[in-house]
Amino acid sequence: MKKNKVGIIMGSKSDAPIMEQAAIVLKKFGVDYEFAVVSAHRSPDWLFEYAKGLEANDIKVVIAGAGGAAHLPGMTAALSIVPVIGVPIKSSNSIGGIDSLLSIVQMPNDVPVATVAVNAAHNAAILAVQMLAIHDEELKEKLRTLKIDNTKKVDQQNKELLAESLKK
Repeated sequence: MKKNKVGIIMGSKSDAPIMEQAAIVLKKFGVDYEFAVVSAHRSPDWLFEYAKGLEANDIKVVIAGAGGAAHLPGMTAALSIVPVIGVPIKSSNSIGGIDSLLSIVQMPNDVPVATVAVNAAHNAAILAVQMLAIHDEELKEKLRTLKIDNTKKVDQQNKELLAESLKK
């Protein structure tokens, strides 16, 4: 049985600090990934080669981060049937990341890109894990544990708030 594998790609090395958050989450869940710069504008031939080879390379989901005009997620989705999750990045050439968000989310029919919030590579990785968990019971259990842990954190926060309010 082949292991789940996610492609984490970005338009520039400057996007790496944001996209590393996705890698951290995938490591936590034990999901294999690759991490690469694949620029839609500066290396279009490499983008075509990468996107067309996703299935052959056993990539199940792509997390594509891009700033500015942010064509990387959409072009990847246009060239492959592998699901793509777009991460709009607030970069030096973006307008607060809003331009990137709109570029990624406004895809034409038949070329969907699931899109998360600006700089939300963490959530992109959680979504990728949820997609992979459709056919992976171990990942489903890890996601259930995450939900339980999140509930425990909220319960603890409420206990702390109550204790603080009783001191007043």
